[in-house]
Amino acid sequence: MFSGFSSLLTGSYLDLFLQGIALTAQLFVVSLIAALLLGCILMMIRLTPGRIGDSLVTVYVEYHRNVPSLVQLFVWYFGVPQLLPQTTQDWINVHGGEVFFAIVSLTLNAAAYISEDLRSGFRSLPTGQTEAARALGINYFQTLRKILIPQAIRAAAPALVNQTLGLFKTTALAMAIGTAEVMYMTRQIEGETYMTFQTYAVASIIYLIGSWTIMALGGIWQRRIQIQGSR
Repeated sequence: MFSGFSSLLTGSYLDLFLQGIALTAQLFVVSLIAALLLGCILMMIRLTPGRIGDSLVTVYVEYHRNVPSLVQLFVWYFGVPQLLPQTTQDWINVHGGEVFFAIVSLTLNAAAYISEDLRSGFRSLPTGQTEAARALGINYFQTLRKILIPQAIRAAAPALVNQTLGLFKTTALAMAIGTAEVMYMTRQIEGETYMTFQTYAVASIIYLIGSWTIMALGGIWQRRIQIQGSR
């Protein structure tokens, strides 16, 4: 059994695992950055006076919170391209559409949760700061960007770390549309070697290391923002 592990961690199989790790990291980092930006925008829309924007964001959030992530991924990869011209579909297929649509789906899904976490953090802030900012001549959007959103992020830090961890693990679903991340490569190696236990054990260790790293970095970040907030 242990000799099987050594064969998986050398030669071409090791290269496949490393390629899968690289693509998983790409999916995770790009989706996380985009989801954080979109999550902030969605929160700002919900906080801006006006019922139309709030209603649209509510529908968006409810869809992504109540429809399974795998279904959302299939909608983007199999459904959305059917609405595009054939030339566009062909271009997407040639240029790695599975990676693009995986990032889009992961981003939109994570942004829905992040926006709600930020909104919860915003609700926990002391009242009266908006009025104080207006009295100082700061407009509403500057107040959000410079005063309220940084505080909301600090208040929502634990939830944001959990969402980040969830996004990392959700990248494994991209295997279902042929994205060559860790799980896709794991299935490919298992099919070639028939070493089911050893192959999935290696994949489990990869995800464990990634998850522990995210939790450790999240803990460092939370301690830093707590120190900054107490100054």
